[in-house]
Amino acid sequence: MCPMAPEVRQRLRVAAYAVCVRDGEVLLAHFVGAPPHHWTLPGGGVGHGEDPADAVLRELCEETGYTGRLVRLLGIHSVRNEYPRDYGVEDQHALRILYEVVGGGGALRNEVDGSTDLAGWFPLDAVPGLERVDMVDVGLAMRSGVR
Repeated sequence: MCPMAPEVRQRLRVAAYAVCVRDGEVLLAHFVGAPPHHWTLPGGGVGHGEDPADAVLRELCEETGYTGRLVRLLGIHSVRNEYPRDYGVEDQHALRILYEVVGGGGALRNEVDGSTDLAGWFPLDAVPGLERVDMVDVGLAMRSGVR
């Protein structure tokens, strides 16, 4: 008898992320939703019927405590990954909508009981030394006009 191939489920995930840079520092959130835990841009999933521009500002506030103002759409990053699941494999296609955002108010704080546990400002020249997701580099490159 031949072994059965694992079940593969396709999933599209649309998310919006904020690239916030001020005084030579970038705002990052520490992702702890699933290992490995890395620094990422503030942001997350866009709810059904939610405008991505609203989603990025909501996620920014949830993860960092800051309100923000959109400056511009930087671009869309598309990536495909496979993740092991109880049923087999999730074939995920992620569309990441990245915005340049400036702070509008609020105070820096850490998210409680969410997918992130810390938020902070990091010097741009220190970013290469951080354990981070690739999207941090993608967002900073989009902001600087490098693709």
